[in-house]
Amino acid sequence: MGDASKVDFSAPAVLQKWPSLGNQRRPDREPYQVSEGTLDACISAFMEKPAPTRHLYEIRTAAQPPLVTDILSPEHVIELARLREFL
Repeated sequence: MGDASKVDFSAPAVLQKWPSLGNQRRPDREPYQVSEGTLDACISAFMEKPAPTRHLYEIRTAAQPPLVTDILSPEHVIELARLREFL
């Protein structure tokens, strides 16, 4: 398990979605909030999104080095979801 047990999944977090065009992020726009709650709830909400659209989402939370950064990319969220399954 190692560092996984040190991740605080109850930490406050926000799931955000980037505006998109043709299923691509619009860099000229700001992401908007989809849901707010715990890191655990935001990971669950993210995982419920269709896989082909997950790249449009990110989770913002307080950093928990070394495993959690303040802005979690889709790939990072998927890794944390896998870690969570083993806890």
